[in-house]
Amino acid sequence: MPLPNWLARVNRRLTNPLFGPAASRLPYFAVILHRGRVSGRLYRTPVNAFPTDDGFIVALTYGSSTDWVRNVLSSGECEIERRGRRVRLVAHRVIGKTESVAAVPSFVRFVLDLLGVQDFLQLDTGRS
Repeated sequence: MPLPNWLARVNRRLTNPLFGPAASRLPYFAVILHRGRVSGRLYRTPVNAFPTDDGFIVALTYGSSTDWVRNVLSSGECEIERRGRRVRLVAHRVIGKTESVAAVPSFVRFVLDLLGVQDFLQLDTGRS
């Protein structure tokens, strides 16, 4: 079960604006840049991201129906800022935790399991 919606609202209004600028530089974090489905506005969303051979696996701590996930899946693309670099990615698909095991370090996986995270977003560079 993903984290509750009220916590997502608190994070969106309070935590993300404060934490967002540092998120792209912290280990296991990144910032997803995506456009709103209706507004076309550019959004920056801090996430837990783990590199793979051809992109990233992103933990969906609030589930797969959040606005940012729906924006990325709808447009089919996004950018990710991580450790001072920006990479354009294509939204491949939502995957379960068993498919994400190789990319997520065991101690992070333990914490995500405690939080009830079941879904992950697979993002690829599109070069394969």
